Amino acid sequence: MSLFKARDWWSATLGEGEEFDQGCLCVGDVDNSGTGHDKVVVGSYMGMLRIFSPHASKTIEGGQADAQLLEVQLQNAIIQVELGKFVSCSELLHLAVLHPRKLSVYSVSGTAGNVEHGDQYQLKLVYEHNLQRTACNMTYGTFGGVTGHHSLCIQSMDGMLMFFEQDSYSFGRFLPGFLLPGPLTYNPRTDSFLTVSSARELESYKYETLAVATEAESRQDPNLPLKTGGKRLTPDWVFVLGEQALDLCVPSFSHASSHIFILGERNIYCLRDNGQIHFMKKLEFNPSCFLPYASVTDGTTNLLLGNHTNMLLVYQDVTLKWASQLSFIPVAVRVANFLDVKGVVVSLSSDGHLLCSYMGTDPSFFSTPKVDAREADYEQVEAEMKKLQKFIREATRTQDILPKTDSEDDLCITTTVSSSMDNPSQALIHDINGLPVPSVTVQVKVKASSVVKSSKLSIGVQPPLAVTQEQFVLEAMGVGSSKVVVFSAFLNGHYPPADLTGDITVSYSSPTELNPKGVPKVLQSRFNLPPSLVCVACPPPKATKFKITVDTNQPPVDLSSIFREFSAKSEDKDGNSLAFQLLSGAKVTVLASKTSQRYRIQSDSFEDMWLVVKELVHRFDQHFSKLGIKDFKKSFSGPLPLEEYFLSVDKHFQLRVSAQKYQDLLSERAVQFRAIQRRLLTRFKDKTPAPLQNLDTLMDATYSQVMALAEAAEENRALLEEAFVRLRSATHLLVLLLSLWQGLTPDQTSILEATLLPLLQDTPQLGWEESCDAAVSHLLRTCLSQNPKDQATSLAQTGGSVLGLPSDTARLKKHITLLCERIGKGGRLTLASEANVQVPAQVQNLAVPGGVEPIAELAGDGEEIEVPQEATKFIKKKQPSKKTKKEKEKKEVSKEPSEANVKEEEPIKETKKEKKESSKEKKESKKESTKEPKEEAKKESKKESSSSKEKKESSKEKKEKEKEKEGKEAGDKKVSRRSSVKVKEKKKEPEAAEG
Repeated sequence: MSLFKARDWWSATLGEGEEFDQGCLCVGDVDNSGTGHDKVVVGSYMGMLRIFSPHASKTIEGGQADAQLLEVQLQNAIIQVELGKFVSCSELLHLAVLHPRKLSVYSVSGTAGNVEHGDQYQLKLVYEHNLQRTACNMTYGTFGGVTGHHSLCIQSMDGMLMFFEQDSYSFGRFLPGFLLPGPLTYNPRTDSFLTVSSARELESYKYETLAVATEAESRQDPNLPLKTGGKRLTPDWVFVLGEQALDLCVPSFSHASSHIFILGERNIYCLRDNGQIHFMKKLEFNPSCFLPYASVTDGTTNLLLGNHTNMLLVYQDVTLKWASQLSFIPVAVRVANFLDVKGVVVSLSSDGHLLCSYMGTDPSFFSTPKVDAREADYEQVEAEMKKLQKFIREATRTQDILPKTDSEDDLCITTTVSSSMDNPSQALIHDINGLPVPSVTVQVKVKASSVVKSSKLSIGVQPPLAVTQEQFVLEAMGVGSSKVVVFSAFLNGHYPPADLTGDITVSYSSPTELNPKGVPKVLQSRFNLPPSLVCVACPPPKATKFKITVDTNQPPVDLSSIFREFSAKSEDKDGNSLAFQLLSGAKVTVLASKTSQRYRIQSDSFEDMWLVVKELVHRFDQHFSKLGIKDFKKSFSGPLPLEEYFLSVDKHFQLRVSAQKYQDLLSERAVQFRAIQRRLLTRFKDKTPAPLQNLDTLMDATYSQVMALAEAAEENRALLEEAFVRLRSATHLLVLLLSLWQGLTPDQTSILEATLLPLLQDTPQLGWEESCDAAVSHLLRTCLSQNPKDQATSLAQTGGSVLGLPSDTARLKKHITLLCERIGKGGRLTLASEANVQVPAQVQNLAVPGGVEPIAELAGDGEEIEVPQEATKFIKKKQPSKKTKKEKEKKEVSKEPSEANVKEEEPIKETKKEKKESSKEKKESKKESTKEPKEEAKKESKKESSSSKEKKESSKEKKEKEKEKEGKEAGDKKVSRRSSVKVKEKKKEPEAAEG
């Protein structure tokens, strides 16, 4: 333990990334408690004001929290804080806070607390002054010999001294020969101000001289007349320092003391009040701050001096008396008296380390224990070692990120939804389109298996559904006790919801031995509302616009047995058709085929079919699982209704654009309204009345426009919420049809749903269009990519552009269409980067720009072209050089990397679809008549295994040849395509020889 080390009595770390300087610290009885104990006030350049009352704390963690009395975030940076009597007719201390363009005076008051949380402190603004010039520093004192209160003097960055007497501005004076501001202080013994000029001279100006000098306003503004009565400002005396001063201090410990201390860059100066030097001390280090304080020896003064070597030195005049080591470089140092100890050194660093310390050492009561000389029991040590190794193996075997929860929960939630509707209904809207709006009762039972406290139950349903009560406060529950909560759910809007599920969240505290107040926990549960809450049975319509057909592998089912709650009101007694009338939507009809195993769902609204299709598929699964049929399958044969889906996308996008326009117009009109108000206030405050020039009429018109725009924006917001719910319904329906079309697994369906529905609600900052486009583009570049290079590049990409509202939806529609096509061609949805193709070895070179060599594009539907063995040598000889490949690839580079893969494949796909059937027939007949025996023998085994694949390959080769002849100007840029053309030309040579 070092003797020359500051003993840590109390410390705190103030914020993260904040900056502090020498004026940011002061100590004193800021709350006027009258106990004589100081508080520490700290302000930062980030505008954070903190007040501490340090006391000795046994626990380091709770020391800062218990000692902090107040923390306030102010709007501007804090340059300096001071304590003084700044309010007239008050003997209490107030806090002056200097900002770059403002001076604020606050009162700090404390209220005794009656609970365990302690006292409450408040910061109240008494008055403030807005400054016309940027402030640098300030000082205070009894200017002019006035007793009982303090005045303030602020030095600006351009050399003006501004004087304030409480809440009024007195006068301002410019310093002569000013270039850069220096430290400023007030000497109450001579009623003068001391500062260090840019000429490195200490100058003293009497307050009386400053008061009768020329007005600063008349010197600054040439339009104002010069006041002839003012005198030229000259210093009372000047002392040449020869170096820049870091700080000034005029201590006033007693009436006998008459010294001025100056901290220079290399020296410490002590002057008398008349400017004569008393002593100076040359320093061998770079000082950072200093503080003179009272000495026990008469005629001497002690100095606390901090330097850039993390040292705090104690001088008595010029003699070094003590040195202590700090853990940081102090920028401000003060001496304070606290509750437990007096004379504590308070130091502050530039990055926010606040330390209360004292000099000397602590007594050590540690004694070395006696060494136990007994031999170790090796068997016991080995048994303990095996036990610890077993724990280590079990811990490393667990790969879960989250800790495992207990086998039993503290609470058990049981939800029961009533099978019948309420009578009378609890709905806020009694009828919609002439149909009564029902409500259903939901009962939630919460049973505790252990003691729980502070239980709160929250209910959440999808809009426009609503409940009679969303929040329930449960009392403390013991072991085995239960609580029952009852509420009603109903439709509270003029459009159908996207989901009939509701969420129950219970937050509670579970007490433990170490934490009697309880560990906070959350338990969630979900319930399903019946479809009869939002629809009723009705006669089927004759004509509809949208139709969907679902196929099954089981005989048709009687729909009345599936939907029993609607069969009583249905007109069809055969059970082959059933129609639903949504309370706030269109009619949806379900038709069952008598001969085939198909079911048709049709309606005039595409989005409204979602709830019925979802319920139909769910009830089919339940029905056949009850019958014990395990191989029940359902499918959708297509085509996908993308055009109908894009109508919902466009409607939602147009409403978002309208919302943005309304927001811009509101901002413009609000700025105009405030400008007119300012002009009117100026006219009304003028002593000589002037005509309003129709400003009042213009303000009334602007106000009417603002109100009309606000109402239109509110109406558009309601329409946007409805459009987003309908878009969610359409997206859910599209995801379900895609999963039925391709037989996706539940995991793949979840990935697809998270891609197309990345948001649960729109926000002005982030909307559905840009989020969905980013998610779909990511899938197209990774697991659904047909090019290994794209997957490798996407793995190496980091970051991206900021998402924002797009200009239109063309790009989004294009990507969604391509997503459906890739899924339809067998693309696998997975979160693994190596989903469909193996990542090539070129991934290792991605760190170097241009290090990835071009990879051959996959032709056609993603299948590689097989090249006969006879043509291998020919391909190797005629393969394009790397230079040619790079030149062609440079022409192909698109402006948008994410769309590069999308744009390359579209012309190939359209050409293939047009010529597929004709090319297949021609190529098959030609192959049978002209192939050589050797080639037929080599490919005979391939034909037996996959004849369809061979037909595709032959058709591709035919199309490659036709494209090469027709469009040389188009420039076929893919290596695999050029290779296939050359293989075809090689095959033509023996055919010509035979002919």
